[in-house]
Amino acid sequence: MITDYIKTFLDGDGRLTALPAKRKRKLACVLYVVSKFNLEKHYSEKEINEEISRWLTFDDAVTLRREMVDYGLLCRTPNGSEYWFANPQPTFPDFE
Repeated sequence: MITDYIKTFLDGDGRLTALPAKRKRKLACVLYVVSKFNLEKHYSEKEINEEISRWLTFDDAVTLRREMVDYGLLCRTPNGSEYWFANPQPTFPDFE
């Protein structure tokens, strides 16, 4: 379902080529990248940015990380030194 919203934003390797402006498509892209993570692991800021960057063809991991936090998918310490994924993880229909 999510890939139906974002297929025009994926390259042949499954990486995002852009972050859409429309809310629903942007959310679908964010959820797509989240699905690539080990949701049980805790990450440093550097690690989370590196992992996000693996799924982008453009250089803007910071914006995608902020979107994850804003949507409540990704949690962080107040100083941003550690990140982890919300449990349970919201799904696409939860935002509609």
